[in-house]
Amino acid sequence: MDSSPMNRLIESIHQELLPGLRIESITAHNPVEVHKIPSPWQLLGTGNYAAVVYHPDHPLQVVKIYALGRPGFEEELEVYLRLGSHPAFSECLYAGENFLVLKRLEGVTLYDCLHLGLRIPERVIQDIDQALDYARGRGLYPHDVHGRNVMMLEGKGLVVDVSDFLHKETCSKWNNLKRAYYWLYRPLFSPLRLRVPYFGLDIVRTSYRLLFKGKRMANTVGVTMLLVLAATIAITQWQAQSSRCVRYVLDGSQKTLYGEDCKY
Repeated sequence: MDSSPMNRLIESIHQELLPGLRIESITAHNPVEVHKIPSPWQLLGTGNYAAVVYHPDHPLQVVKIYALGRPGFEEELEVYLRLGSHPAFSECLYAGENFLVLKRLEGVTLYDCLHLGLRIPERVIQDIDQALDYARGRGLYPHDVHGRNVMMLEGKGLVVDVSDFLHKETCSKWNNLKRAYYWLYRPLFSPLRLRVPYFGLDIVRTSYRLLFKGKRMANTVGVTMLLVLAATIAITQWQAQSSRCVRYVLDGSQKTLYGEDCKY
């Protein structure tokens, strides 16, 4: 038997991972739940239809496994076949029954960049734009491209999730994210290094879903409302950070003070 790293990985998938993995998709709009994963496999992330895991002995590859009864496996495989090899996308290395072995992409999602206060260079946006144009040139239709599906690595942009790239209906998520980047992030978030708490990001994400579900005419108004909401959350967070200080007390311990107390 061929003992190449890829064949050893595939053997481990069939003998260890698949028999011991338990994942469940409760609703189509929330990530799948992983109830059990065999050692030494590690969970890397979850999506609405699938879970992504990796083996410590094979850190350059990930395995994406679709939950039972959820669609999308064949479509995603077709997308990767059309994409081929491109630096901004992952690549399908092997396809099994309801799972894909993919090239692992490292980086930080733009969603997490906002939470951590990491600066997002304009080149990241430009790289993703160029990658989406490349996908269109391969007969695909970039869809569901949002802050959790794109990443930044060493100042370069990456597209993580391409599972919906066969959907022909218009999707404005990426264009709306770009508006938020140029209208709000660059003039406000980036200079001040604002960090948005996850609850604030989740409010924006949930509000976006409610505003745009079947309401295309609300596009401009909805984006404006979301920008105002995000700005309010960011400013509140910045004020909280700015009005906080640490003082040392007599016993050598530290005490966090807020607002007017920081003046004394």
